Amino acid sequence: MCVRIIKESFLKAAAAEYPRAAEALAKWVGLVKSAEWTTPVQMKQTFKDVDPVEVKSGNTVYVFNIRRNEFRLIAAVHFNARRVYTLRFFTHKQYDLIDWTEEL
Repeated sequence: MCVRIIKESFLKAAAAEYPRAAEALAKWVGLVKSAEWTTPVQMKQTFKDVDPVEVKSGNTVYVFNIRRNEFRLIAAVHFNARRVYTLRFFTHKQYDLIDWTEEL
């Protein structure tokens, strides 16, 4: 059973808003949909530069670098249910300026 992306339309909207990210996002979607991760270690084998971040709610979300760190995709990964929930998409500059961890 592969991983399911929740709110894939969010990624399509991000690609439309940031055309430079479109190809990298499509590649990310393909890799995630074909993944069979059950642990963060397995996910890290697919995405070497993904970072876990604890947010205000106490949950852990993951920050994916898109297009060689030009953009950042924030997602919650539920390994037990094999689901990835897309939450936020930023340029690198926006990511540095916004305290998004307080919102989640």
